[in-house]
Amino acid sequence: MMDYRTLPRHQVLCLDMKAFFASCECVRRRLDPEKTYLAVVGDLERSGSVVLAATPRLKQDYGIGTGKRLFDVPRLPFIHIVSPSMRHYLRQSLEITRLLHQFVPKEAIHPYSIDEWWICVDGTEKLFGDAWSVGRKIRSAIYEQFGLPSCIGIGPNKFLAKAILDIEGKRTGLAACSYEEVPEKLWPQPVQKIWGIGPRLARHLQQMGIRTVGHLAHTPREILEKKFGMIGSQLYYHAWGVDLSPVIGAGMREVPKSFGHGITLLRDYRDPVEIRTIILELAEEVARRAREANMAGRTVHLGIDYSQKESKSGFHCSKTLSQPTNVTLDIYRTCLELFEQHYTGEMVRRIRLSLGQLSPDDHIQLNLFEDVMKKRALGYVMDDIRRKYGSTALLRARSYTSGGVMLERSRKIGGHWA
Repeated sequence: MMDYRTLPRHQVLCLDMKAFFASCECVRRRLDPEKTYLAVVGDLERSGSVVLAATPRLKQDYGIGTGKRLFDVPRLPFIHIVSPSMRHYLRQSLEITRLLHQFVPKEAIHPYSIDEWWICVDGTEKLFGDAWSVGRKIRSAIYEQFGLPSCIGIGPNKFLAKAILDIEGKRTGLAACSYEEVPEKLWPQPVQKIWGIGPRLARHLQQMGIRTVGHLAHTPREILEKKFGMIGSQLYYHAWGVDLSPVIGAGMREVPKSFGHGITLLRDYRDPVEIRTIILELAEEVARRAREANMAGRTVHLGIDYSQKESKSGFHCSKTLSQPTNVTLDIYRTCLELFEQHYTGEMVRRIRLSLGQLSPDDHIQLNLFEDVMKKRALGYVMDDIRRKYGSTALLRARSYTSGGVMLERSRKIGGHWA
């Protein structure tokens, strides 16, 4: 058995906004998010467009949830089908974060996504009561100020707070799990329902005979580590409810390990010229992010996922350069080299590019045969122009061709209309 006596016992809340996008749209239309049938769909002009969010009633009564398609949504007069407004959702998310500052300092807030936060309420007992009391007050404040429903999980660490939120809190509104309650509340759950275990990992575990969290907890850690490496060790400790990740200051800006950007294309690309255009646009974005952080990287990674119509899944490859760079064309040429080595004419649906092995930009060594300083300076000048006049103030000519997507994506937030 795990000895919990030596483990820290924080009071961590995991706050989740229920069907956030859909609830925001209901409130804008003066509708009750808990009673309305509403779906937020990425593109109303495409029948295959993805449902980004749906109200609880639509999911409960018609099985329409996130990931369904527009053609799945029944065309009934009381069902609202609306386009997303990402700018509005981001604004609401920031306002909710500001509201949380009334309960805890910013160091105790860790935004996990646009609609989810971890909040450490250690030491607030004399102001707001225990974790249950703080949770109720936060939910009430959010509903009174924004009209938005929320739910909260409470635990001694971030993992348990998130796990009990998913297991019980999303149904009851507020739920808690202590270390001692792990066998009762966590172990009966199927592994695929636990945060951090995706479908692929769940299949691997099931092939090992590990079907519940209890099975995972009683699998020797050495076996899990041999099979999954460091992830195996994390799986073992999570199954016992153990998570030693920091709860204070975790949401503050950290030094990134890599810069990456990817895109799922709206259609299958087979023309190599069009694919190269997308790679160039991704290289531009990755290089910009690296320069923004005054960083450069040596390892360029290119990932190509093929269309579902293809028998192959795609390829992922990388190359390490002799010197770190944050120059767009350096990254692009490296990706082209990898692309030419591995691509054999399949239809492409998703492309991802990343830059790793980072180091500060001022550590780049000068190359006697290239004017490195001029290329670096040019990139920073282009970034300044785009910051001042907009992201489309400077675009490469290829972005205006049939394969380019940067011009259209500049009008969107998170890939959706603002």
